[in-house]
Amino acid sequence: MKSPIKTVALALISVWVLVATAVAEAPFNDEIPDKYTVVKGDTLWDISAHFLAEPWLWPEIWHVNPQINNPHLIYPGDIISLIYIDGKPRLTLSRGRNIKLSPQIRETTDRQAIPALPLEMINSFLSRNRVVEPGVLESAPYILSGQNRHLLTGKGDDFYARGDFSEAENAYGVYRNGGAFTDPTTNEILGIRAKDVGAGSVKTIDEDIATLKATRSIEELRIDDRLLPLEERKVDASFYPNSPPDDIEGLIISVEGAVSTGGMLDVVSINLGERDGIEIGNMFKIFKKGVVVKDRIQGDSVTLPPEKAGLAMVFRTFDKMSFALVLTANLPISVKDIARNPES
Repeated sequence: MKSPIKTVALALISVWVLVATAVAEAPFNDEIPDKYTVVKGDTLWDISAHFLAEPWLWPEIWHVNPQINNPHLIYPGDIISLIYIDGKPRLTLSRGRNIKLSPQIRETTDRQAIPALPLEMINSFLSRNRVVEPGVLESAPYILSGQNRHLLTGKGDDFYARGDFSEAENAYGVYRNGGAFTDPTTNEILGIRAKDVGAGSVKTIDEDIATLKATRSIEELRIDDRLLPLEERKVDASFYPNSPPDDIEGLIISVEGAVSTGGMLDVVSINLGERDGIEIGNMFKIFKKGVVVKDRIQGDSVTLPPEKAGLAMVFRTFDKMSFALVLTANLPISVKDIARNPES
């Protein structure tokens, strides 16, 4: 049986069935099955790993079956087969017995499609932690006091905040300044980490003083914590694995929840964003910088080639930076590791 960690890890990338693009050599494993029947508990990444050395390249060797109404969905009982078209290996899908073929899309209530992404792993990170421009937190409403002049507030308690409540929002997230994201090469400030600590609902507003009830608290809310309107973010499970711009190269600028290093399923930030052409679903190979060694024969110093450390997928982008999820890690992922196009 698969371990829970492995099962989650293998669910991280969607294998959306796109129109096949020709490739010189498909990245198949040395030993692959002719057919594979999807079973309950499988994941899309798990299935692709049966066939491919680089599972995220699944769409490139997929042959679309015109009888499949919505090839974006794969269900338990479906059969994935290895076939050859013009001498090139391709994978194709045929539906199990419980899915009827039809010229119209049907909704099935008895079975659920194989998940593309385990939303429970990053949903809170996507919808709560934020990156804001410098000055945003400083100008936001702030916690003035807890009920009965308490310095700390927890879930269910009332608290008071002061600031501009002219937009009359019903609910606010409570954030703490987590420091700046800084480009290690240029020293440019890429954004400010707004660390999520809780949320509150507005009870009353009296000019610039609002009374709120703490509806959620990851840790106790403090005086001077800042309030921002809650972000309405719909978390999309549809992640199309794809390559970033060809010649782009960036650096890991932080590992969430770690002092310096991380591993599989950790969230990392990269000093590349929308202004650099980065999109959700972009894949990056992570490399350790080559170390400098002494050549005892020639007497000089030589920098060794970079070592591959892992693979990460971008799941949220900002103007100047991005967040990515580490999918595989054969070495610890560290700040200042190199992020490159996986096909370079």
